[in-house]
Amino acid sequence: MKLLITGANGLFGSKLAQMALERGFEVYSSDLEAQSNYGTPLRLDVSNKAQVDDVFRRIKPDVVVHAASLTDVDKCEFHKGFAWKVNVDGTLYIREAIEREEAFLIYLSTDYVFSGEKGFYVESDAADPQNYYGLTKLIAEEIVQTLPEFFIARPSVIYGAIPAAGKVNFALWLIETLRRGERVKIVKDQWNTPTLNTNLAEMILEVAERRLTGLYHLCGATRISRLEFAKAIADAFNLDKGLIDKVSSSHFSWPAKRPVDSSLDTSLTQRVLKSKPLPLEAALAQLRVELAQI
Repeated sequence: MKLLITGANGLFGSKLAQMALERGFEVYSSDLEAQSNYGTPLRLDVSNKAQVDDVFRRIKPDVVVHAASLTDVDKCEFHKGFAWKVNVDGTLYIREAIEREEAFLIYLSTDYVFSGEKGFYVESDAADPQNYYGLTKLIAEEIVQTLPEFFIARPSVIYGAIPAAGKVNFALWLIETLRRGERVKIVKDQWNTPTLNTNLAEMILEVAERRLTGLYHLCGATRISRLEFAKAIADAFNLDKGLIDKVSSSHFSWPAKRPVDSSLDTSLTQRVLKSKPLPLEAALAQLRVELAQI
């Protein structure tokens, strides 16, 4: 099976490419710099329609996992034109190429399509994004849903063992900071369902193999505040959680509004997939194993 991954240099895309190769997929890893260590690297700017069309004509993929996105929430707020170009136009170009080449699309969305007023959202809950990033991802979802067949996955706060695309994710940042004995300020009033990239990749590969369709919440199984998530990481790695100072979100002056509780209900995913969303304790145990192997 030919698998094309956009955003393959990211935290999720790189892990997906690695695991897909291990399962025997023919993997094409595309990103802006064509620097992937897994599969055949391709240079692809999804906001460039000509590039998208050329890659699809040459590769003729069976399955496309579209993970390329501008995910910097504040940058999206400051540079709305650029955010639209990447997240909306890019998805439109991918969608058009998918239909032309008769491939199957798996789209990576976000929990930020929700307002955060309720929490523990199910797939059928009405979306109401509170920032421009969430808005562009919701519009992209709507574009994907015009295909005859599609799969939309909504993860939440992806973390993993290896820095990707030049960024250190929350879990790695916290571990490294606490190991240096430095204090950290973590918000106490934001809730998510953090997602280990390995767990997400396992679920996405099952979706690709089974060609499942629909919209699913593919994230961790545990709803938790950012503060308690930080403490759980500290406990899992025997670090001093006394270095963690709790603060309210009002302590930070973010340009983009964050939803208070964008946690996702994974009941549907638990029922349908064989690869289940991991409870936080199990996910952190897996993270410990992966970090020990580096």
